[in-house]
Amino acid sequence: MRTGGIVDWHRSEDFAPLMLVMSGREKHILIRSLREVAEALVAAWPTDDGKEYIAAVRTCLDAIRGKIPAKAARTALLRAAEEAGIPVIAVVH
Repeated sequence: MRTGGIVDWHRSEDFAPLMLVMSGREKHILIRSLREVAEALVAAWPTDDGKEYIAAVRTCLDAIRGKIPAKAARTALLRAAEEAGIPVIAVVH
């Protein structure tokens, strides 16, 4: 990760994978990178008005910009999932 610059949001180093169990068409969404966090929040999230959801979007953007570690976006995603009632499965790799 570079400080102050945009990071490679496709990379998955230091990002422990997780699986979101959604109720829509795509029932299981594997999250292994910042890109996949962003895609889940923008394209698959069931609501866009929760406090933790909004915080997760901001945190993800800050991580993509290199201001904070990718792990912070993962943690924010977990809080947003809990808020939205989305079950999360830890993926062992």
